[in-house]
Amino acid sequence: MDNKEDFIDVHENEIKYTDDNFSEKNERKKRRKKIIKRVAGSLLLALIGGLFGSGITYFLVKDNMTTVQYKNYTPSVFTQQTSSGTLSTTEAFNKVAPAVVIVSTKGLSNLGFFPQEVEGIGSGFIINEDGYILTNYHVIQGANEVKVTLSDGKEVNAKVVNYDETKDLAMIKVEDGTKVPAVAELGDSEALLPGDQVIAIGTPLSKEFAQTLTQGIISAVNRNVSTQNGTSVNLIQTDAAINPGNSGGPLVNSKGQVIGINSMKIGTQLSGTSVEGMGFAIPINEVKDKIESLSKPILTLGIQVREIDSKLAKRYDLQEGIYVAGVEEFSPAEKAGVKVGDVIIKFDGKSITKFNELKELKSGKEAGDKVKVQVVRDGKNVDLEITLEEKPH
Repeated sequence: MDNKEDFIDVHENEIKYTDDNFSEKNERKKRRKKIIKRVAGSLLLALIGGLFGSGITYFLVKDNMTTVQYKNYTPSVFTQQTSSGTLSTTEAFNKVAPAVVIVSTKGLSNLGFFPQEVEGIGSGFIINEDGYILTNYHVIQGANEVKVTLSDGKEVNAKVVNYDETKDLAMIKVEDGTKVPAVAELGDSEALLPGDQVIAIGTPLSKEFAQTLTQGIISAVNRNVSTQNGTSVNLIQTDAAINPGNSGGPLVNSKGQVIGINSMKIGTQLSGTSVEGMGFAIPINEVKDKIESLSKPILTLGIQVREIDSKLAKRYDLQEGIYVAGVEEFSPAEKAGVKVGDVIIKFDGKSITKFNELKELKSGKEAGDKVKVQVVRDGKNVDLEITLEEKPH
């Protein structure tokens, strides 16, 4: 180390200097400290100035600052405290369950070489003291015999009063003289919002599981979807379990009011299979509008028909309307002179081209009413008068 250069002591792990350059290095340190002090002082003054300026700016603009407020929707829920009109789950169930019934059916299946008797089961709920019950159409479809088991366990005969196949709705009625245990209160399905708690009541699978309660929430409202037959329906979506046999039963809100009719069939049609946590119900407000017409007996004309649209009319040189493909013996249509091949173009003075239009006009009539009908026969208009009759059960 005769050249007195700097060296590194690996044992001390620090830089050491020789005696000749120590004083020079010491002077450099002093100058470095002065520079650091000056820089630190400048930074401190800048920081103080910035804070002071920010404070002045805040006091100048604080009066013009606005506070953003968020409004939160509180979903309707079942509660243990019955203030504000809401009920506990148990109270809501006890309010509605006495009006919920089991609907048992028997009919004939045409599958195979020989007709076979088939049985079905569904749910429904009583809507008035006269024993009228709302359910799904597919629950009673093709039934030759309908029985209702009331919540008190009594089984009584019932009949199909009317139905709307496109909406999957049906009205049945227990035999006269039957005392009903309770009547369900109908709510307002328009007031529903996603997140509202609901319960479903029905008889899944078999009678052994009568009065089954499942709970969930409203997943969505106003679900406009198309079923397999192309009909567009408006539905409530819920994650409350809706199983076979629950169809026709009520969907109930936290006030113990029916806000929907559960439909297992519609849910299956939409997805092709049963989907976990995805059930559907028909909004009760849409049903309310049909209760009056559904409470009237089905009026029959005694004809089989098909619609003639513009394409068919052009192809077969016919007029647009309702083509009569068959006429039943001793029916009102036969008595009035309706013949196979006629095209109905007017009913009760109103032009019609679709079967649903005919059905809607007919639903406003009573048994015994006389209705003027105009048909096209061999290129000429023919006026007829039909006396409406109640459809035999």
